[in-house]
Amino acid sequence: MSKPFTVDKLITQFDVGLRTLLAQAHSARPHPDAGTADTSLTESEKKHVRSLMRINHTGEVCAQALYSGQALTARNVATSQAMQQAAQEETEHLVWCESRIHALGGRTSLLNPLFYIGSFAIGATAGALGDKWSLGFLEETEKQVGSHLASHLKQLPASDQKTKKILEQMQADEAKHALDAKHLGAANLPAPVKFLMKHMSKVMTATTYHI
Repeated sequence: MSKPFTVDKLITQFDVGLRTLLAQAHSARPHPDAGTADTSLTESEKKHVRSLMRINHTGEVCAQALYSGQALTARNVATSQAMQQAAQEETEHLVWCESRIHALGGRTSLLNPLFYIGSFAIGATAGALGDKWSLGFLEETEKQVGSHLASHLKQLPASDQKTKKILEQMQADEAKHALDAKHLGAANLPAPVKFLMKHMSKVMTATTYHI
């Protein structure tokens, strides 16, 4: 069943954007690191971990924007609902990342609003191309995020079990989102599109590690 573009949908996704960037979100699920004892990290370890988590936080901001843009222009109700469900879990990821960043004495990226706007535009364009391409974009995004998280897990200090728990749960969620998109009929994106997505991801990680 198709679901046409409406002003109500636009208002809803605008509200999502404001809450992503400005509001204090909450997690429906317990934080993955709840009950895990924190350990003493050196100042250099703390700096590196909070920078990694800042990258992950911005990645979740981008994911929220992508899914909001795609949900806005998705033609099929099932596709739109899949986008909204993924976005809800990405909101929880935002909360977990931000909580860990603050616990380590850091802050989130100052560039988040710019990345949100750009990602929303990309998501809306992908959705307008058709649901199978929108789902293909979702699947490839989640695969790249999963690879990204695997890299960060390898860089964590061995004693930092709290951050590890968070990233492992995020990794599991991203894998599920990719599988859900595939089951809904995701198209395989052309190689140049995948390459461009990876290049844009590198720009984001290089900047938000420091800013």
